[in-house]
Amino acid sequence: MVLQGRCVRAIVLAAAASLSLAAQSGNITVDVTPGHAINSFDPDSALGSSIDVLSKSGIDKVYSPHILQESLSAGWGPITFRNNTELRMAAWHWTENGAWSDPVHKSGYFTGSAELKEPLRYILSYSLPHRGFATSGDRPVEGPHLSYWKSNPYLAGKFTGESDALHPQWVVLDMRAAQPVSAVRIAWKSPYAKTYQVDYWVGGDALDFDDGPKGEWKTFAKGQVNNAQGGTVVLKLADAPVSTRFVRVWMTESSNTCDEHGSDDVRNCVGYAMEELKAGSVDAGGNFVDVTQAAPQPAAQGAGGGRGNRNLPTWCVSSIDPWHAATDANTGGGGQHSGFDIFFTSGLTNNLPAMIPVTLLYGTPDDAAAQIAYIEKRGYPIAYIEMGEEPDGKHAIPEDYGALYLQWAAAIHKVDPKLKLGGPVFEGVNEDIRVWPDAQGRTSWMGRFVAYLKAHNRLGDLAFVSYEHYPLGRCNTTWNDLYREPQLMKHIIDVWREDGVPKDVPQMVTESSVAAGLTGPMSQIFGALWLADSIGSFFEGGGAAYYHSPIQPQPTQQTCEGYASWSNFEADRDYNIGGYTAFYWAAHMINLEWVAHRSGMHQLYPSSGDLKDDRGHVLVTSYAVHRPDGAWSLMLVNRDHDNPHTVRVAFQDSKSKKTGSFAGPVTWTTFGSDQYVWKDDGPNSRADPDGPPIGKSVAGGAQASYELPKASITVLRGRIP
Repeated sequence: MVLQGRCVRAIVLAAAASLSLAAQSGNITVDVTPGHAINSFDPDSALGSSIDVLSKSGIDKVYSPHILQESLSAGWGPITFRNNTELRMAAWHWTENGAWSDPVHKSGYFTGSAELKEPLRYILSYSLPHRGFATSGDRPVEGPHLSYWKSNPYLAGKFTGESDALHPQWVVLDMRAAQPVSAVRIAWKSPYAKTYQVDYWVGGDALDFDDGPKGEWKTFAKGQVNNAQGGTVVLKLADAPVSTRFVRVWMTESSNTCDEHGSDDVRNCVGYAMEELKAGSVDAGGNFVDVTQAAPQPAAQGAGGGRGNRNLPTWCVSSIDPWHAATDANTGGGGQHSGFDIFFTSGLTNNLPAMIPVTLLYGTPDDAAAQIAYIEKRGYPIAYIEMGEEPDGKHAIPEDYGALYLQWAAAIHKVDPKLKLGGPVFEGVNEDIRVWPDAQGRTSWMGRFVAYLKAHNRLGDLAFVSYEHYPLGRCNTTWNDLYREPQLMKHIIDVWREDGVPKDVPQMVTESSVAAGLTGPMSQIFGALWLADSIGSFFEGGGAAYYHSPIQPQPTQQTCEGYASWSNFEADRDYNIGGYTAFYWAAHMINLEWVAHRSGMHQLYPSSGDLKDDRGHVLVTSYAVHRPDGAWSLMLVNRDHDNPHTVRVAFQDSKSKKTGSFAGPVTWTTFGSDQYVWKDDGPNSRADPDGPPIGKSVAGGAQASYELPKASITVLRGRIP
């Protein structure tokens, strides 16, 4: 095999270092004891794909008959609609037909109309003026009218029914390196905080909710403020400066004075608003000195989104007011979504119920309810509704998300009480999400969210838990990472259960790939084997639905580990398909060989293999389903990069003490490195050979052995007596 490209060479070296054994024989054992099935699923609701943000021209091309046909040919069943607009801290208009809360100025809080008019083809995003200085989370949709920061009014007592002190709002200034701080300057707007405190952080990264913030907040000696009057204030916080990287303003009581938009709408008159937060000191003349301007900036620290790209200070906030205006529309070349009418009528959904998002962090409950009413009026089938998008990535506190969740759930269930709602749509993490401790010392994001729902007797509104799965790093992938995937997948399922998610609440991976950033191994044979293991281990761990992203072509691009595509296809920027990727052929093996769509429930049974390398890595993983047609189907992943292996298959019934084997002919289908090699050739990167899987009929029987080519997915399908 001739392999090209930096990433391919790295993987080959790692494979050689793994000390895998030469070709040998092993055993696969399937426990077919009645009652021992570990999961059951219907591929038409459990194995799907997704569609995400596109440009207007991209939507026109993706929904063309040829692209739709190719997209569906990978065999995925249902589809989930991803909300990139909320991901990027913006409001989305699922329709442009609707009403503004301030119709004279075409501004305020927009509620889409459920009235059936012209079919919806595009969904636009709108920047949020009251994001102000905030850079929380992913790259925000930029806007021309950024003003000041204001918190989400739906987190005020007027809407939560709870004291504002139970939903503190906050701003964290990240100075990117420790600086001496003894004073702050705050320019308040209305509504301002009457009661607040100014804290400093002792420890590591205060905003690292993925690995958990390691440290604690401490209030400055003179940092508690009561009966504040707003305006621009300079607060001397301590006689001697404190060295810290992070400063936080923690707000617990609002003035409830109205903002610049007036008193006609109560949402203008609750929460907190701030135009500026600076940290520094007060000089001998009583003048405030901004320490971030006086000190040289270090190299960028932190990760992701608005926090990791520049050396300048950044501001992370608890929430954002979704107020905006017609002039904030993002009508440029990108950032649009498919309108619901073209989405449902194009055929992309396979005529199956789809998972639909509602915007929650930067929307209104009335607008979400109207969106669902519109879809149901059209007669489009909804499987599930995801509430919001990646609140952990926006540094939302779980109780705040819970308060919004309950308001949105009440509004949507007025439209249709049968709808299944869920979330929190976490970012792809491998461990529990940890936040600053609450009054009880609890730090688990999921644990506190579940506890909030229970405390309000509303756990029944959580019909499923959803999260993304992006387990590996994008610039340091080795072949050995393949061996980690089953454990990573099962571990995160267990984490959410340990956090309190009830066993009868299904877990769903609603977005997935090798890594959160595009990386070379996605388009190599590595990606195919990873996907097979990821899906097989997910269902072994008790998962309910797995969506692999995305369904449409995406252009092949350069990454830190060679050229690759996110998608099933090698394509250019105009979505012209030049070939298939490893993900496509893995999907073929999963959807068209291992399981049978449009056939009903499949039963997953325990299975295991005994082939290991000298480091103890399991070389062959096995996933066994009993299909509705009575056939047994085994998906076997040979993760040995260099060597084929042969296996015998035994079906054991511990109750009857009998061991059986495939009887009669067995369908043997395989796809691997003999059928597919990714050529990393810059913009001309492609696969050659490029599939397809090969298959044949082989004899079964107690003495039968089955070949598993090197680096391959093999499906054995047949019957047992």
